[in-house]
Amino acid sequence: MADSSRKEIEDLVELLNRYHLTELEVEKKGVRVRVRRDAAPAVSAPVAEPSFTLEAASPSPLLHSSGLPADLGQFLTVSSPIVGTFYRASSPDASPYVEEGDIVKKGQVLCIVEAMKLMNEIEAEADGRIVKILVESTTPVEFGQPLFLIDPQVSA
Repeated sequence: MADSSRKEIEDLVELLNRYHLTELEVEKKGVRVRVRRDAAPAVSAPVAEPSFTLEAASPSPLLHSSGLPADLGQFLTVSSPIVGTFYRASSPDASPYVEEGDIVKKGQVLCIVEAMKLMNEIEAEADGRIVKILVESTTPVEFGQPLFLIDPQVSA
């Protein structure tokens, strides 16, 4: 494994830990990597840190193929308040609510999460700029799963 690949995987593990995720999947140049935290460490493991598994699979990204920002600590994370299906637009033929780089205002609709045939609008929690859209449209999302990164230091 090349040093750059190892560093990218270590960055994914750090992101998994920082946002208390159980699983993270990313595709880059046609290669998909899934990093997953096991529910509980193995009983025989002497280390108290969680264990991780890496899997290569066919393309079906949850994250955009471009890299994540280097310092995620300065960004606000908009997470899914429910389990459901993520939609970037109000209908298949409509424009997305937001794009990466867009300036948003607190309360502005960012996406929809459909749960049990109910369309739930997810709004920006603060003014800022959309740094990263972390989920592809029509993808299932979990409760608490990060959907967007917003830079609150950049606003209109």
